[in-house]
Amino acid sequence: MDASRAEEFEAFVRGRTPALLRAAYLLTGDQHLAEDLVNDALIRTHQVWHRLRDSSPEAYTRKIMYHLQISWWRRRKRSPERLTDLPPEPGAGLRHAVDEQARAVTRLALQDALGHLGARQRAVLVLRYFEDRTESEVAELLGVTVGTVKSQSSKALARLRTVAPHLLDSPISDRKLR
Repeated sequence: MDASRAEEFEAFVRGRTPALLRAAYLLTGDQHLAEDLVNDALIRTHQVWHRLRDSSPEAYTRKIMYHLQISWWRRRKRSPERLTDLPPEPGAGLRHAVDEQARAVTRLALQDALGHLGARQRAVLVLRYFEDRTESEVAELLGVTVGTVKSQSSKALARLRTVAPHLLDSPISDRKLR
């Protein structure tokens, strides 16, 4: 790889890693697994970087992440992990602290609720609602039919309503859980 291509790749990694980590965390439910997933996807992206310059390297990297995660799920047929609660992040001022605390509580509740879902259902919800992908895009990324995306989404949302009814009153519920 020549110097200009290496610099382009380094800029891509520096600029897009935080967003990739957020998506990976939602897929895996674990910070360390998310970091591993992003690193593996970036390694594969680096291997074909010379072909991606004119296309969308982020879309390619995300697709690799989703495919790797599916492979990991298939290899690890074990009981679902349960996420533990973390203390909310401290805020600067009282009003800000209350808002941050409410967001942290909602975020933790959502993480816990996602932990109650199966791997495929969690992937469908993350791609569909957090990544704002269409049903056909989700189907293509996961290698399933649009009908599977619809049924898994419906079942996952029903499960979330059961395990986390308190999320219905949160700001995220307007478009996602109802």
